Amino acid sequence: MEPASHVLISTIAVSLAYAFVGGLIAAKLRLSPIVGYLAAGLAVGPFTPGFVADTALAHELAEIGVILLMFGVGLHFSIRELLAVRRIAVPGAIVQIAVATGLGMALANFWDWPLGQAILFGLALSVASTVVLLRALYDADAVETAEGRIAVGWLIVEDLVMVLALVLLPALAVPLGGVPSGEEEGTLVMTLAVTFGQLVAFVVVMFVVVARLLPWLLDQVARTGSRELFTLAAITAALGIAFAATLLFGVSYALGAFFAGVVINASNHRHRVNQDTQPLQDAFGVLFFVAVGMLLDPVKMASHPWHVAAVVAIIMVGKSLAALAIILSFRYPLKTGLVVAASLAQIGEFSFILVALGQNLGLMTEEGLNLIVSGALISIALNPFLFRFIGKIAAAPPAPA
Repeated sequence: MEPASHVLISTIAVSLAYAFVGGLIAAKLRLSPIVGYLAAGLAVGPFTPGFVADTALAHELAEIGVILLMFGVGLHFSIRELLAVRRIAVPGAIVQIAVATGLGMALANFWDWPLGQAILFGLALSVASTVVLLRALYDADAVETAEGRIAVGWLIVEDLVMVLALVLLPALAVPLGGVPSGEEEGTLVMTLAVTFGQLVAFVVVMFVVVARLLPWLLDQVARTGSRELFTLAAITAALGIAFAATLLFGVSYALGAFFAGVVINASNHRHRVNQDTQPLQDAFGVLFFVAVGMLLDPVKMASHPWHVAAVVAIIMVGKSLAALAIILSFRYPLKTGLVVAASLAQIGEFSFILVALGQNLGLMTEEGLNLIVSGALISIALNPFLFRFIGKIAAAPPAPA
């Protein structure tokens, strides 16, 4: 038993230690380290024997992880890359999200789940992990290829759709069968109007005021020559803007952090900010995945194997076939379709962020969350093998006529 004053230290230290061991084993097995981090969360969670981390504290640390993950997404958001592949990435991602969401909703409807949970469940199955996709492309040396650029652009559109979902979910929670996100009451139209009004006000402040002030401030800090002060300024921008966005405009921490990253991405300091904040993004990102793994109940997972199999099938087969069909319909080569389809055959951080918000809003049950985490764990574990298999098919010479 740890003294109460040591709860924070023990939760961080043991969680990171387990994550390191799990990530190392996963890497040795040529799996994504995320698999090891999720397994570490299972090991320190309340459903397995041994050390049990403080769940409430772990999820507060995970909230910081979400902020820094979304800040990193914003730092890597490139309008130029998106515009370069917009003709395939924009319609492709939107149609693929619609197909995967529809498949998830149909499965949830078969299980007699409420409409709100079915929609959220489908959305969570529709979006791929930025971390896993980029790692797969880097391992295959495919980031700068036509296939890699399409996959990255596709993912940017997916991320933007999920950002929009994070904005709308609190406003739509009650009509979809959830609980109010605040004390305010009113019609759906009024709620949506207030939500979009707050969002517009936030975006205007970010691009009119913060977009001018923040680069200037980073310029001043850079001139001091202090590396520590510059890193502190970058982290303060991520956390401070995320907190201010929620406090002043009622938008989520995640959205505030995303726009903080987007603003810095347009400045001359984006590479240095990314380099200086990457270690902290990695550390708290690991704690985020560990906290998600703590939610996984292996008994429930094992007691519903066909449910888990159906979820994995939607992620790795349904979603991939939809992406392949879309790309081929735009007359791209089969190789492009196969690589992009394999890249998207997994789910990750945005799925977890969505279901966590859904739980807070009363839209997602523990059963749904377990299925999402189980599907993520299995799809992330299998994705490298699928990617290598697809790579061999794509590289094979055509059969003689």
